[in-house]
Amino acid sequence: MLRFIFAVGFAVLYLIVGIPVLGIEYLIGKVNPRKRDISSLRMVQWAFRVIMKICGVKASVVGYENIPKDEAVLYVANHNSYFDIIITYSMCPGLTGYISKASIGKIPLLNVWMKRLYCLFMDRNDVKQSLKIILQAAEQIKNGISICIFPEGTRGDSAEMMPFKSGSLKMAEKTGCPIVPIAIHNTRSIISDHFPVVCPIFFNF
Repeated sequence: MLRFIFAVGFAVLYLIVGIPVLGIEYLIGKVNPRKRDISSLRMVQWAFRVIMKICGVKASVVGYENIPKDEAVLYVANHNSYFDIIITYSMCPGLTGYISKASIGKIPLLNVWMKRLYCLFMDRNDVKQSLKIILQAAEQIKNGISICIFPEGTRGDSAEMMPFKSGSLKMAEKTGCPIVPIAIHNTRSIISDHFPVVCPIFFNF
């Protein structure tokens, strides 16, 4: 329970302290957008690694060296825990936007950082809006920004994957970008199975 409280406390503190940082990043972006994007990416990755350390989470990664470093890709991963986002994003080698559900885009400060990092918010109940998001994601890939999607559309209740949502791989079809499959194992055991208790754990992906 204490790990959960410390992790949430750190996340909230980061968002609050990050308010003036967002202003500085905005100014940097006026001169050098690329430098702004990379610095934002590295700051958030650092924060996510701190959260992992607070929670006692350690990862074993297989195949990281095979991820293309000189072009945008489409990451396709299974989804069993909010930690899937923290863990995968902390290891992205380059700029990467996530496709998230629309409700997350309404959280103050968090939504600002996510938009800064090219995340897109999809309303799964609105077919027209979902198609628009897929097209936007395809454009981002064309502009050198990788996209990560959880094609099941939501967090699963077990280790067994649910069917992919239609259109999940359209971005790769439209851009011809490489698809990087990610198999995440054991993240449900960190918190999902016994919320809000956080259990230190060693997991694989």
